[in-house]
Amino acid sequence: MLLRIRDTLSGRIVPLRRRPARPFQMYVCGPTVYAPAHVGHARTYLYFDVLRRFLRAEGVPVEYVMNITDFEEKIDRRAAALGISWQTLARREERAFLRDMDMLGVLRPTRRPRASDFIPRMVKVAARLEKTGRVERQGDSCYYYPPDRSREENFPISAELAEHAVPEPGHPFPARESVAGAFMVWQRQDPPLPSWRGPWGPGMPGWHLECYAMADRYLGVPVDLHGGGLDLIYPHHHAENEIALALDGQPFSRAFLHTAFVLQDGAKMSKSVGNLVLLREALTEGGPGGLRWYVLRPPYSQRLPWDDREFRAAISEYYRVRQTLGDWRSGGDRGRIGAAEANTLAAGVRADLAKNLGTDRAIARIRAFARRLESEPAAGVPRGEAPAVRRALRSIESRLGIPLG
Repeated sequence: MLLRIRDTLSGRIVPLRRRPARPFQMYVCGPTVYAPAHVGHARTYLYFDVLRRFLRAEGVPVEYVMNITDFEEKIDRRAAALGISWQTLARREERAFLRDMDMLGVLRPTRRPRASDFIPRMVKVAARLEKTGRVERQGDSCYYYPPDRSREENFPISAELAEHAVPEPGHPFPARESVAGAFMVWQRQDPPLPSWRGPWGPGMPGWHLECYAMADRYLGVPVDLHGGGLDLIYPHHHAENEIALALDGQPFSRAFLHTAFVLQDGAKMSKSVGNLVLLREALTEGGPGGLRWYVLRPPYSQRLPWDDREFRAAISEYYRVRQTLGDWRSGGDRGRIGAAEANTLAAGVRADLAKNLGTDRAIARIRAFARRLESEPAAGVPRGEAPAVRRALRSIESRLGIPLG
């Protein structure tokens, strides 16, 4: 069954396809490791986890690369405040992030490269960009100024993207603000700040170069799917795509997928702002199943206003549904709802996910089925059908990553 998603660049619903005789190649932007992960991060990685699980359940091999940004101005500032090196902070928070993802049940990427290990390749990317004649020095930094691109080639830079562009320290816009889409290629600086040798003096490459360098190394550009949070469309994914267009004459990816924010107090949940719910705290309260049930209820393109009461209600609902399904599967052999209904449920969930990753529809379908079971006077499944019911539930679990029954 083909999985179709809404490609963020074209705005069209497209089937996800892989190149012949190769795994499906997916690149998702990973975390900047300077503070603990929050549920906004979790939501992004959960949707891509479901997408990956769906493909795997369909028999499609997946090669999944997720980078770790381990040097950046935010890391520098927090490390200085803590009195430790940026390397020490980055490694500590990277370990904590991976523990949180493991607790959440997110499958580990095939590869998880660190930005600091890709400096030589990033320098080569910067040098190739310089050869286009579009790199200019401004003070201690060098910026790439892109040509005009059509709406079909790259994400538009206009009012429609204003809600996605989130100002971030360490990714400054160039002084020539009239030049849309310009981005930093190299910034001169000395130790103890992150600093390496480069053609433009000691310093560090711009953030946008790392994902291109890693994707090109491990997957080859264009990849089959590239994604991340909605806030990465501009400037990050716009810049990555521009690099691919400039150096390879083709987009960074065949399709783009972006997940909407989790909101806290009406604003995007953000480590920089501090309006967040820590992932490990949410996991302690709801467990991986309860948190998945709450976070995956809206479509991936719809923002989720975090609400503690609704979260607790979702946790209770999830465990009630799980208990109902478990009681049905193991409650004897006098029931009337059996393998046929279970297979219909599993097929419906599969179809929901195949249509633009409809986790909202899938969860609603499971909820409705559990309510139907609760109204049944006789417990259990018909005689001899328990193994088939078990297989159907396992097929749903394998795609959603949510334990059932």
